Amino acid sequence: MRHIEIYDTTLRDGAQSEDMSFSVEDKLRISQKLDFLGVHYIEGGWPGANPKDLLFFKEAKKLSLKTSKIVAFGSTRKANHKVSFDPTLQSLLHAGTEVVTLFGKSWNLHVKDVLGVPLKKNLELISDSIAYLHSKGKRVFFDAEHFFDGYLADPDYAILTLGAAEKAGAACLILCDTNGGTMPWQVKEIVKAVQKEVKTPLGIHTHNDAEVAVANALMAVEAGVSQVQGTINGLGERCGNANLTSILPNLKLKMQFDCISDEQLSHLQEVSRFVSEIANLSPNKYQAYVGNAAFAHKGGVHVDAVRKNARTYEHIAPEKVGNKQRILISDYSGRGNILEKAKEYKIPLAPDHPRVREILHQLKDLEGQGYQFEGAEGSLELMMKKAIGGYRRFFKLVGFRVIVEKRKEEETPISEATIVVDVNGQIEHTAAIGNGPVNALDTALRKALQKFYPSLSEIKLLDYKVRVLAAQDGSASKVRVLSESGDGHIKWGTVGVSENIIEASWQALVDSIEYKLLHDEEV
Repeated sequence: MRHIEIYDTTLRDGAQSEDMSFSVEDKLRISQKLDFLGVHYIEGGWPGANPKDLLFFKEAKKLSLKTSKIVAFGSTRKANHKVSFDPTLQSLLHAGTEVVTLFGKSWNLHVKDVLGVPLKKNLELISDSIAYLHSKGKRVFFDAEHFFDGYLADPDYAILTLGAAEKAGAACLILCDTNGGTMPWQVKEIVKAVQKEVKTPLGIHTHNDAEVAVANALMAVEAGVSQVQGTINGLGERCGNANLTSILPNLKLKMQFDCISDEQLSHLQEVSRFVSEIANLSPNKYQAYVGNAAFAHKGGVHVDAVRKNARTYEHIAPEKVGNKQRILISDYSGRGNILEKAKEYKIPLAPDHPRVREILHQLKDLEGQGYQFEGAEGSLELMMKKAIGGYRRFFKLVGFRVIVEKRKEEETPISEATIVVDVNGQIEHTAAIGNGPVNALDTALRKALQKFYPSLSEIKLLDYKVRVLAAQDGSASKVRVLSESGDGHIKWGTVGVSENIIEASWQALVDSIEYKLLHDEEV
């Protein structure tokens, strides 16, 4: 089984994504997660580019990494600098890493139009820089920037750049599709051609501008490269880099290459979500392997099949990448969906129970009104338990009033909610001010109930979305409110629909509180 080295550049290339910025602490935490995942190299940044990256390399020395090596990244020397005085090369030495990655030009267009030096001079820059770092005891990887474009424009010169790096002592020659426009069949042909010209191990670094970065990386491995570079979740400049959360399971499960262990692969979704959280990005639910929708089944025919044999609609067991199978409930649902959700919610519901069809009809009717339960499984569970009688009300609404008052044009509006609820025959009347009408209503409701149910203080509203359902009706349109709440242990989603945004929000808020109380009672 051929071994493939995994080189992660989330902290450098990934950090070049639009609106992306990692602090030093962020980069240290991500490094620990990448080591946990089992990647072999972590490109920490360009120490000569900014003080933050230099500080990262200093702090990274304190990490106790088990698998990964931290790599410093930089460019070949400037044409008018000697290697011993070039600031970039000196900063790479100062970073103190065992491995250094240097990028240099391999496309004659860049040499002429960007560097503005003769083609022969560029070969000297590559050779001098690598030889100098190699003489200082560094293991040097050479990133041949724009290699595939360079090869297509002038294959002889592109090969000369690799030859210069190889002769100078580079440990790996990484072929870069920097513009991200090369096609997979071109990558495979070019990699095979390059292998006939150099003996040093090859790597691949692809970008996703043509939506083929992962395919290009896999084709390069198929053709013989031994190192794959990419980022977690495909982060990167423009359209991003090759996505390691797709590449890793493809290499391991589909192509049978040795890269990381089965145990490490089982934490893939965990690492993907961790990086999204640190990057302050919502996880892409439709992402292959690690997305929430990757093993979600909605159509009744699909659900019936996977209940009998998961392989019918799942190309791998989701647990292998830390994911899980999900059965969705919608107006496409059949009896199988309902029975599967009942099993998940521990609701005793036999296939021939008359309530199954009633629940299905109620579900389709509600979705026809605009309800959506795919992101609101808390409301779905409550609805199903109400349908079979496995539910008791914790409180009743007597009434509420919400006032929004703006006293002066330049002042922020004030929102106040007054609420009256009946808890087991005891009337509670309270009011609260919030930074908006929904927040005021939420605060007033919890204030009224917490003396009876203290655990409600644990609930935090994590997300709140409003969707207009029929825009052609203008301000009279129905709206759907989706909320996500959590108590530090679990998260749950709830939904409300109404022409009145406050009423829709109320429905979602009540479901959220009742879901929490019901689960507390069951525990």
